[in-house]
Amino acid sequence: MTLASFFSDDAISRILDGILKTEGGYVDHPADRGGETKYGITVAVARANGYQGPMQALSADFAREIYRTRYIKAPNFSSVLVIDEAVGVELIDTGVNMGPHVAAGFLQRLLNGLNSQHRYADLFVDGRIGRQSLAALTTFLEWRGRDGRTALLRGLNGLQAVRYIELTERRHSQRQFLYGWLLNRVVMD
Repeated sequence: MTLASFFSDDAISRILDGILKTEGGYVDHPADRGGETKYGITVAVARANGYQGPMQALSADFAREIYRTRYIKAPNFSSVLVIDEAVGVELIDTGVNMGPHVAAGFLQRLLNGLNSQHRYADLFVDGRIGRQSLAALTTFLEWRGRDGRTALLRGLNGLQAVRYIELTERRHSQRQFLYGWLLNRVVMD
């Protein structure tokens, strides 16, 4: 089955539009350890996905396909989108900026921490979204409802904010990015 069979192409296009808008165009900031980027795609990621041209010429369509493949389908965030669009979008956004394994690990950690009544088996935090993680998410959202979703989203954003701060504490050169990360990536409600 394809991602589109579960989730509309229009919804995926909206998600990808949001990513491209947030990530912006071509950037070659000397303090950015990823080097040149366009639409948030680093040189290394572009090359790993078959793009060989200059980064300034990377098309939005090529970037979209990388995001669709590497940050939605491969980490199984497409299945999360089917369960809950807001949680899926948050994982995709965090995965784009921090890596899909980090985003998936955040979800697993939170689902474990929020499992106060042992409604599902605690998850092994491996940064991979599989059947157990999806079942735990479904059970959690059925159990806690709308407020549970809000708590989960706030937790995901909180972990993301802490990770940004920790990055700037380890590498002071990254401090110049903290304001933008917190303003544009850590979105509360």
